[in-house]
Amino acid sequence: MDFDALKAFIIVCEQRSFSLAAARLHLTQPAVSKRIALLENHLGVKLFDRIGRTINLTEAGNELYPRATEILSGVEDSRRAISNLSRTVSGSLSLATSHHVGLWRLPDVLKEYSSRYPGVSLDLHFMDSEVAHEEIVQGNLELGVITLSPTRHERLKAMPIWHDQLTFVCAMDHPLAESRCIDVETLADHPAVLPDMSTFTGRIVKQMFDQKGLTLTVSMSTNYLETIKMLISVGLGWSVLPRSMLDETTCVLDVPDATIERTLGVIHHVQRSLSNAGRAFINLLLENTDF
Repeated sequence: MDFDALKAFIIVCEQRSFSLAAARLHLTQPAVSKRIALLENHLGVKLFDRIGRTINLTEAGNELYPRATEILSGVEDSRRAISNLSRTVSGSLSLATSHHVGLWRLPDVLKEYSSRYPGVSLDLHFMDSEVAHEEIVQGNLELGVITLSPTRHERLKAMPIWHDQLTFVCAMDHPLAESRCIDVETLADHPAVLPDMSTFTGRIVKQMFDQKGLTLTVSMSTNYLETIKMLISVGLGWSVLPRSMLDETTCVLDVPDATIERTLGVIHHVQRSLSNAGRAFINLLLENTDF
């Protein structure tokens, strides 16, 4: 069976689009369509129903998808295991990271890694930590460098790399800025601009309010900390930001009865063999840990 055709099939399933799948595979749309057609001819079944611009899996396609992912996962695992025998750090490393970690924590690490291991091709994906977490759970990517989940997942090994202290902030002309030493009850009286409550960071903040029996009022949500910083700088609410992002546009609030910290780290699937490139990247992260 053609593994490239299976990979194209899986990506089309995930994207529900031939054009998006082509972009992800760095192929033309006709090339992707040809691979799907070859797979359908080989199996003697139709895998997709195409109605206008809508693409849906047929019954045969639904049956094939989990088997195809298992087959490709096994093939990739075998390739890594064989490649590791040479102890050479080369090949491709698929890496997911959040926008904040990628912008504020990884640049120096990536520069050093590329210098040490020029034979490795980095396949870097920027996405929310929660999405990256799921991609690693599903075995689609090798490593994730993200905000770690507050709860452990049985399929993942998580290694803490950095403490990330979050600071309460507001705009310089926000009412809270008049008395910078406040309590959580006072914060609860004002609307906040925070990451969505489905995110790891959002859950951490909400948990603090829940433990005190307080209602957290969120006026706006966005998962990009840079956007949150802009929104609070114009007075639209208070928020929490990493210390690395603070500047003259933000007023730091002293909240003695509350400490919020998240952990940034690296994750990989416990049943997926790490490549030499992946092991080398983890080792470099551990050289830069503050734990």
